[in-house]
Amino acid sequence: MSAIAKRAVVFAYHDVGVRGLSVLLALGVDVRLVVTHDDDPAETIWFSSVAELAALNDIPVIAPPDPNAADVVERVRACQPDVLFSFYYRHMLGAELLQIPVIGAYNLHGSLLPKYRGRVPVNWAVLQGETETGASLHRMEIKPDAGALVGQQAVAILPNDTAHVVFRKVTCAAEQLLLRCVPLLLNGVAQETALDLSAGSYFGGRRPEDGRIDWHRPASTIHNLIRAVAPPYPGAFFIIKGTRLQVLGSYYRALPALGQAPRLYWQDGHCRADCVDKRRLELTALAIDGKALDERGFQARFGAAEVDLT
Repeated sequence: MSAIAKRAVVFAYHDVGVRGLSVLLALGVDVRLVVTHDDDPAETIWFSSVAELAALNDIPVIAPPDPNAADVVERVRACQPDVLFSFYYRHMLGAELLQIPVIGAYNLHGSLLPKYRGRVPVNWAVLQGETETGASLHRMEIKPDAGALVGQQAVAILPNDTAHVVFRKVTCAAEQLLLRCVPLLLNGVAQETALDLSAGSYFGGRRPEDGRIDWHRPASTIHNLIRAVAPPYPGAFFIIKGTRLQVLGSYYRALPALGQAPRLYWQDGHCRADCVDKRRLELTALAIDGKALDERGFQARFGAAEVDLT
């Protein structure tokens, strides 16, 4: 397919934003403006910078607190974009922005829509024990993640994948998806399919407090929670003898429990939990206030190598 000479404004952040912008540049899209976010000093920044990539390509960058403010809308309009793209941008774009581009406005979402519409879709998919997720490119409407689908790319979720591992897979899938679909889209030959929202669901954001472990749940459910919020996310936790114990990793093989459940114990240098469904879960990383905790530290802190979790 011939080179694409289309004007675009890109709303982007995070690794998906970097890869999405990289694809557009590789395809020869004329990116007139990048709209991104200032990094939050209270957030752990473990991902790449869209602003830095834009600067390397002499693309103007703005990071407004409200993308729908009148001055931002006029700045976008002045670019005369054929298309808008949103790649992991955290704010909703209003009707005035969506009406500007000639071809349309398109969002890259980290799930196989209409499943897991809304916030942190990768984390939710891992938490729910899904075996597959992916990336979706769709037309933007006022209702979030509801516009017609342009294309999808699936990835597997293996039983011990963390959300971070899956996010990396989805980022690669997003790049492949854009390379396949953007040329079709900008040359007017892409096929768009309406989403059946009744076949999916909408999920909200998650807070650190949502990582609290309930030891009266099955081992697989606890494992899914731990891997869904494992670092670089805030991590799972529970309170033991007045101390907040962080569980930053786990490994699950559906092995039988070795004793009364629920309980946590050390065996041969490994920390394990026997859960109420009579299955055993290995806890691969423990910490208190972010400092790693081994068996010796655990015993010194709690006075034993085994604790009752009832």
